[in-house]
Amino acid sequence: MRRRIMHDHRRLGRELALFDTDPLIGAGLPYWLPDGATVRHVLEEYVRGLERAAGYRHVYSPVLGKRELYEISGHWAHYGDDMFPPMRLGGEEVVLRPSLCPHHALIYRSRSRSYRELPLRIAELGGMYRSEPSGVLGGLTRVRSIQLNDAHVFCTLQQAVQEARGALELIGRAYADLGIRAARYRLSLPGEGGKYVADPALWERATALLREVLDGAGLAYDAVEGEAAFYGPKIDVQIADPAGRESTLSTVQIDFHQPERFDLHYIGADGARHRPVMVHRSVIGSMERAVAHLVEQHGGAFPAWLAPVQLVVLPVSERQRPQAQALLTRALARGLRAEVAGPEHGSLGARVRAARLVPYQAVIGEQEATEGLAAPRLRDGTRPGALPAEELLRRIDAQVAARSTALWAPAQTRARA
Repeated sequence: MRRRIMHDHRRLGRELALFDTDPLIGAGLPYWLPDGATVRHVLEEYVRGLERAAGYRHVYSPVLGKRELYEISGHWAHYGDDMFPPMRLGGEEVVLRPSLCPHHALIYRSRSRSYRELPLRIAELGGMYRSEPSGVLGGLTRVRSIQLNDAHVFCTLQQAVQEARGALELIGRAYADLGIRAARYRLSLPGEGGKYVADPALWERATALLREVLDGAGLAYDAVEGEAAFYGPKIDVQIADPAGRESTLSTVQIDFHQPERFDLHYIGADGARHRPVMVHRSVIGSMERAVAHLVEQHGGAFPAWLAPVQLVVLPVSERQRPQAQALLTRALARGLRAEVAGPEHGSLGARVRAARLVPYQAVIGEQEATEGLAAPRLRDGTRPGALPAEELLRRIDAQVAARSTALWAPAQTRARA
């Protein structure tokens, strides 16, 4: 238990200088420091690439919208308590958005659509804002300013199950690359009260389709009442922190409500207007919660491809500084995130310990400098033996490019006493 508590992201994230907060900015509004911003940027680019390969097109939309927009979407009536109050702008009221869904609905309806365009997959990594009570705020897991990996698929009814299943497959692929383990899958259903849209037929129809998605994927799941979105049921992918506390990271939803509210349609093969289905999905959820979980999952020792610093070059003395700088230059040219930690930072042993979470260390002593070599030390304690500098960089680059969870290709490892 002690080890699990030690990996609390709130403590470790600050120790590793990933993020911090300031009372002048406000509770639930963390800022990202350079190393944390690097992790977030790499994560963002990774998920965008994953989405592009799956046929998604990316958009940007404003973080503000008129109050009327959220009245149409249903957020104002069913989600208003979690929204920031409106701001007067001239004779209008504008609101910080609590969700990207209404903006994407407007993007869809910005022009006439044909059945030949469907499924239309729109993705955005965008900001949204929720008025969370101060008592539930904590670190990166519960915040008021959220950067969400969001997407909406507009499709025919016949395509909805396949699109939702494809979203689950994307989630599985991302979890494998990131080393995330799903604690369980939850089918989130409505509960009692006025929080939910009053349309039993809508709920029954959407729930049946999501059950088909889960059953078709062969996934065990728990059906839980009171956890649905106000407009429809959802599949929630639950994760657990080191203390066993659960939270939702990824979601897949099938929505009949907002296409109706925004009067979305497409022209079918018969020349008539038809209503599309809206599949909501988030592969890795918010950047804040995803990074918090990764910090705790890996104890700050991120997979090499995600680590803020991937290689630290350690000249034994100042005489090896030129060779260390040359290796750094070549590493940076390959796109690796690298830096030099010279003798001014302490003894070699102290520098090795300081860089204990960096995946790769390259020690350059007198012999290595003379022969154009570098002696790698891996984060797990492995020392493969001195290699030509270019060969070392090539091997590191290959592991990073493959997004491997292993630091070194097994056939290449030679332990040194």
